[in-house]
Amino acid sequence: MKAYKASYAKKSGDIRTMTFAKIDDIPSGVLPDSKGGQQTSLKEGMELVWDLERGSYRVFNWKTVVGKIEEFETKI
Repeated sequence: MKAYKASYAKKSGDIRTMTFAKIDDIPSGVLPDSKGGQQTSLKEGMELVWDLERGSYRVFNWKTVVGKIEEFETKI
């Protein structure tokens, strides 16, 4: 499955790095309580993702990315 590692600026100005998978890239039945419908209510540039390190849903803001986004293959 495709996964990503990206750094972004939080509202506080702090930089955080997240390793995540896009919901559409994760095989069905793997995640708890599918929240795919929630994606339609997000603002432009925001995407619901699965944080691979924290094991939970997060919203990723593509507009605040700092540096390059690393794409790689992983198993969930």
